[in-house]
Amino acid sequence: MRLFVSERAPNPRRVQMFVAEKGIGDIEPVVVAIGQDEHKRPEFLARNPMARLPVLELDDGRSLCETRAICTYLEGRFPEPNLMGVDAEERAFIEMADRRMEWYLFLAIANWIRHTHPGLAPLERPQFPDFGESQAARVRDVARWLDSELASQPWVAGERFTIADITAFCGLEFARGLKRFVPLKEGFEHLQAWRDRVAARPSASAS
Repeated sequence: MRLFVSERAPNPRRVQMFVAEKGIGDIEPVVVAIGQDEHKRPEFLARNPMARLPVLELDDGRSLCETRAICTYLEGRFPEPNLMGVDAEERAFIEMADRRMEWYLFLAIANWIRHTHPGLAPLERPQFPDFGESQAARVRDVARWLDSELASQPWVAGERFTIADITAFCGLEFARGLKRFVPLKEGFEHLQAWRDRVAARPSASAS
């Protein structure tokens, strides 16, 4: 299998962390330079007409797109260590946590950065700075809620590390890198302690 990724992009990083946590060693990474519009070239559009990353090329040549779908496939192929739930009940609660991280935290971070960071202007045409700043306020609201959750549980979905932690971590690291968003400086000490625990895992440096 081959995994098409892009440097510093948070969605490909989610899959790369997932792969690293699983210890899957036979997936070849292929870097696509989005700054040079390689994701818009015909050869890539043949893999994903949405011009988005990541893309997992299966052994039979088919292309699997969308981060969550790729992770679901890999969870089925490589069930241990489990990251998405061992039964219907746990899967549902982990998915709930992951969806919250994706839709309310990760997406708000992405919109904040896409619409306010000058380095993203070539990729986000047009930028809407007012909208971006409104998303910054939403990020802080969700981070405040998450900080309170992490005051009483060690991981985003409860008592163990899951895909929800990967989603939240990659989003927050994207904000840290491009917006200097540091939970502790925002007053979120529990979120900072969680972030540091995740950052200490070997998968956090996967690329």
